[in-house]
Amino acid sequence: MKKILLSIVIMLAAAYAHAQHDHHHMPDTTKRQDTAMQKEDHSGHMGMNNMSHAYSLNLPMNRNGSGTGWLPDASPMYGYMFHKRKWMFMLHGNLFLRYTNQDFNNAGIRGDAMVDAPNWIMGMGQRRVGNKGLFHFNIMMSADALVTGGNGYPLLFQTGETWNGKPLIDRQHPHDLFSELSVSYSHAFSKKLDVFAYLAYPGEPALGAVAFMHRPSALNNPDAPLSHHWVDATHITFGVATLGVRYGKFRLEGSSFTGREPNEQRFDFDQPRFDSRSARLSFNPDRHWALQLSHAFIENPEEIHVNEDVYRTTASAIYSKQWKKNISFNATALWGVNKTKHFAGEHAALAEASLYINRLAIYGRYEWVQKSGEELGLEEPLFDHHDLFPVNAITLGAAYDVLKVKPLRLAAGGQVGFYAADSRLDALYGTNPMSFQLYLRLYPELMRM
Repeated sequence: MKKILLSIVIMLAAAYAHAQHDHHHMPDTTKRQDTAMQKEDHSGHMGMNNMSHAYSLNLPMNRNGSGTGWLPDASPMYGYMFHKRKWMFMLHGNLFLRYTNQDFNNAGIRGDAMVDAPNWIMGMGQRRVGNKGLFHFNIMMSADALVTGGNGYPLLFQTGETWNGKPLIDRQHPHDLFSELSVSYSHAFSKKLDVFAYLAYPGEPALGAVAFMHRPSALNNPDAPLSHHWVDATHITFGVATLGVRYGKFRLEGSSFTGREPNEQRFDFDQPRFDSRSARLSFNPDRHWALQLSHAFIENPEEIHVNEDVYRTTASAIYSKQWKKNISFNATALWGVNKTKHFAGEHAALAEASLYINRLAIYGRYEWVQKSGEELGLEEPLFDHHDLFPVNAITLGAAYDVLKVKPLRLAAGGQVGFYAADSRLDALYGTNPMSFQLYLRLYPELMRM
């Protein structure tokens, strides 16, 4: 595991060093060209030193989320930007080294403890195509499966995907080695109107809010939300094609994608099917808000639940506000429902927020999720597989930057979790199980826009 962590750190540091080398050894003619292009940026288009949004020359890069999703324009961005001739590149990521203990008060029999390292790293690049075109690519990777193994890390009441042919229960599955390999092209007809096409294998369709690992309100929390498979489980889909059009503050997108979730082989590429579809309407009323409403038909997402298609609907609001240069507040509220034929819909709601004050981050998350008896692995006839069991979860945490050495920050943090579930589950989970974790977080510097 030490080799894996060291490799990720070296990748981040090497990319930054390369960028600094290019910057300090830039020919005078190139510097003059950059200065001229920066002056042209007053027109609203991307210059050499100002990367625009991934899918529009007329939007700021801060709006970039996961896939083609929108964040508020006021969102903080952590990463490194550098350029090479006509290309602009950016690198960012997140790495936790932590100890987590689920059910440390021994309330039930389903808790577990582990030392692990949730992580991801992402690179992107783009360049102008003529005066109005923009080409963009994303590469996102994770060493989760190498660090945690195929059954992921312990997380009470979490469900979704499988290991050794059995459903993962009370554990968060690891992410695939390749989480996104995508290319896109956008064309600006005017400052208000642009269109784009996005192709990915794997990638993310136009469905749901920005995935949890890219939301500023969730960056300090190592855990995936319990509502992951209600709102953003499609952020890794092997085969996505999306078309979208933006007019002013609104954008409408449609996707064809593979409904089946990734299989247990985390280092290969699953079969593309393009058997599912989604649509999403996004609206950013001002620089502080990002709103979305989306709906999808997902064909047979779970391999072990044969012929169980899912209709998923989500809605979300993301808020970002910055004061001065070292204080920011970020919050997310979202809701999702999964509906299968002949059965009641399963709902989930989440509210999370983070406050950054200089080197200190204070954050929290509340979730309410309806888990079925089948998802929780409850045996019949004691429990009906289609009964719904409400679960409440509260997480409170804090982190402090103990070391800042460009291009990286190292934070030390911890969090506690409180659970309150349906009393029928007390025999397994006990009454109000609690969790805690301690971690070190390695992440990039805040970008100054």
